[in-house]
Amino acid sequence: MKVRGSEVLNGKYTARNTPKRKWIPYPEGPYYNNETCHWIIDQQNCIKFGRPDSEFLQWRWKPDECELPIFDATQFLKLVKGKKMVFVGDSVGINQMFSLLCLLSDVSEPKDISMKHTSDRTYFKRFYYAEYNFTLANLWSPYFVKSSDADTNGHSYDSIMKLYLDEVDEAWANQIEDFDIVIISAGHWFFRPLLFYENGELVGCNKCGKQNVTDLAHYYGYKKAFRTAFRTLISLRRFKGVTFFRTFSPSHFENGDWNRGGKCIRTKPFTKEEMMLEGNFLETYLTQVEEFKAAKKDAIKRGLQFNMLDTTEIMLLRPDGHPNNFGHAKDKNVTINDCVHWCLPGPVDTWNEFLFYMLKLGHTSFG
Repeated sequence: MKVRGSEVLNGKYTARNTPKRKWIPYPEGPYYNNETCHWIIDQQNCIKFGRPDSEFLQWRWKPDECELPIFDATQFLKLVKGKKMVFVGDSVGINQMFSLLCLLSDVSEPKDISMKHTSDRTYFKRFYYAEYNFTLANLWSPYFVKSSDADTNGHSYDSIMKLYLDEVDEAWANQIEDFDIVIISAGHWFFRPLLFYENGELVGCNKCGKQNVTDLAHYYGYKKAFRTAFRTLISLRRFKGVTFFRTFSPSHFENGDWNRGGKCIRTKPFTKEEMMLEGNFLETYLTQVEEFKAAKKDAIKRGLQFNMLDTTEIMLLRPDGHPNNFGHAKDKNVTINDCVHWCLPGPVDTWNEFLFYMLKLGHTSFG
């Protein structure tokens, strides 16, 4: 199936003929660079660590029959003045948060107030823009639900985990009512070996290799975790915020999996004739979108706004946007290439152009 634009109708993915919907050359380049923004973490600071090409910085997304507005940091800050915004999920969500910090840095620099709220400043960060009384934060929860290590050898990149699919992770749920704008996303952590629990009972797994345990694939846990997350947001009595659900962003490992020498060395986007949304990525995308659509109906009944930032197809076309092996100094003993996260600056900045556009449209009625 070649993808020429797409939509989901009644849970089914269909193609639309949208030839103008694509990444187009943009010679003006990015809004910032690694010298003008000090918020870029080393793992995503591709230019600092020697990435030799720069063409990946010179593209913009062109929607069908319209133009995506240029990001305006001043207007963005005016839209969120007096509000609190939080990214809930995994490190790709944090990637987007640091992109936003850089996009706003041309106008205003926040104070890092993380230590006032947590002892874990690596995974739980808060920034305060005093001039706008605006707080930007992240709450680390890669599964949304309660989890624990199941491997007797301890935690590692691919050790097996227990997920309690009907029990929300209180690390984010206990704080979320304090926020006005929630951007929620998750993905790659669900591909690892997992044991699925419901009502305290083991019901299946993903890649666990255990006898007498049904392998339900990652879609099962993914679906149930999003269901628990959305239901939590809807059921919390004090939560009056607007929720933006950002869809899954695909990885681009080639010539091997992430732990078997896979790389992402391409230097320009795919065309839609070269890459299609299908198989595992398509099923993962549809799984979360189905849960979102069901949750949105319930959210409307409660007077809540649920919106979708659809980034899956556009990022599938950007194999050139990842750090690969340019997310660290060459003398570091790092053997795994990063084809999951995104260079800063890079195509991930487009997600915040989407967010800015939706905020401008008025998807921000609070309480």
